[in-house]
Amino acid sequence: MSSLLAATPTPEAPPHTGGLLLLMDGTAGLLTVAALGIVLLLVLIIKVRLQPFVALLAVSIAVGLSAGLSVTELFGTVQRSTSVSMIESGMGGILGHVAIIIGLGTMLGAILEVSGGAEALSARLLNLFGEKRAPLAMGLTGLIFGIPVFFDVGIFVLAPIVYAAAKRSGKSILLYCMPLLAGLSMTHAFLPPHPGPVAAAGLFKVDLGWVILMGIIVGIPAVLAAWAYAAWIGKRLFVPVPQDMVEAADEAKAAVAAERAARRAAVGGPTDGATTTTGKSTVPTQSTGTGAGSGSVAVAEGPSGAPAEQPPSLSTVFLIIGTPLLLILAATFSSIALDPSTFRSVIEFFGHPFVALTIALLMAYYLLGIRRGWSRKSLETVSTASLKPVGNILLVVGAGGVFGAVLKGSGIADALADTFNDVGLPIIVLAWLISVVLRVAQGSATVAIVTTAGIVVPLVEGQDLSQAHLALIIMAISAGSIFASHVNDGGFWIVAKYFGISERDTLKSWTVLETVLSVAGFAVAALLSIFI
Repeated sequence: MSSLLAATPTPEAPPHTGGLLLLMDGTAGLLTVAALGIVLLLVLIIKVRLQPFVALLAVSIAVGLSAGLSVTELFGTVQRSTSVSMIESGMGGILGHVAIIIGLGTMLGAILEVSGGAEALSARLLNLFGEKRAPLAMGLTGLIFGIPVFFDVGIFVLAPIVYAAAKRSGKSILLYCMPLLAGLSMTHAFLPPHPGPVAAAGLFKVDLGWVILMGIIVGIPAVLAAWAYAAWIGKRLFVPVPQDMVEAADEAKAAVAAERAARRAAVGGPTDGATTTTGKSTVPTQSTGTGAGSGSVAVAEGPSGAPAEQPPSLSTVFLIIGTPLLLILAATFSSIALDPSTFRSVIEFFGHPFVALTIALLMAYYLLGIRRGWSRKSLETVSTASLKPVGNILLVVGAGGVFGAVLKGSGIADALADTFNDVGLPIIVLAWLISVVLRVAQGSATVAIVTTAGIVVPLVEGQDLSQAHLALIIMAISAGSIFASHVNDGGFWIVAKYFGISERDTLKSWTVLETVLSVAGFAVAALLSIFI
């Protein structure tokens, strides 16, 4: 009798029974929890104006408890045990990959910005293309310089060049700023080391080489479409150069120069130095000599009295930006083209994103810094200062990883996967639509990407999709995250105020430009997904 009882299988209890699932069981309950969680997230960000990191973390906890997860599953235990905190594993899993890449990329962009690399690049392209093709030159400047720097930093640094080009031609400033913005926005949405694509790559476990390749393939046609719209709207909507912004920039440069000169005089330093400015960044220069502790960043005069400080060459800028991209791509495709060997291991080592970006940063330190008279203290100051805005980005990305972990651990992700599969739409279309809804609703591209990725990752598990196909899904999510930038997006107001565009005209130009970029990028990604 006992043996018969022992052989009788005991029915397994549901993994999670609690919260709302006590009232509404099964798939319907899980989908209800998911829907309520997303609505709550949007309300907290839009209406309550809660910081997105706090909103994502709060919603993750609420969704987990509502779906029946225990406190131990969510937070672990104080004592040592085999239980793993879902919140800690979710945040640590994504930040372990993303934080280093974003940190290195941010410092690289800061060195390029402060050294005048952006101005050198833009000036050379303007001279190369001439007055008639100046809008194209501005677009290429945004495209190239946008790879290592954040979107808003690119605007701050390059806006004075846009003012000058528009003022010289007498044409609408839209003709020059919109191509620039399209280039900056494309790289920000589609290419590492920007936080969105890097975070999505970490969640989908896709090599950055594939993300870079697909970002270029998808992004180039998209930005060409955006440039075409920029040329069209720039000829039909005249917006004058914002003279107050030009004057304010000049006054700020003069004030900063005077303040730095006074500070140097107070500490007994040389007072006959100049001040080199690039956009919103100010680089103090020194008349003679360089010292490790002098705090100087550039040398204004050489021993002969002639100016020794020169803008970085275009080839140097290209070398620094292109090196990590080429190394990462080489490592990605060496695993396909080469058999396991020492040579392949060397390529994969130098092409790992951590190593490739470190090499590029060290190159920037030397080629744009030390070789041109920067002190070690200046390099440290610029690098450290650049990391201050990164904390918010990393916390939001990490909270997005927590949200994805809760969705997966509670069973909601499986319920969503089954439901979306029944709908019959391709995953890449669903990914774009979800990202678009979240972007339009709450404004943040990063929040849209990490939240959408948390929802979509479980949908692709078990489908044996290639790395290239997964990268295209990431491109669709990234494209959706820039759709229809409007008044709830900080970028909308930066564009409007910095270029002196009215809200009405910003909607006609910038909002439509972002929509064109989004739709074109998604169309290319969806088309390629049919064949890959």
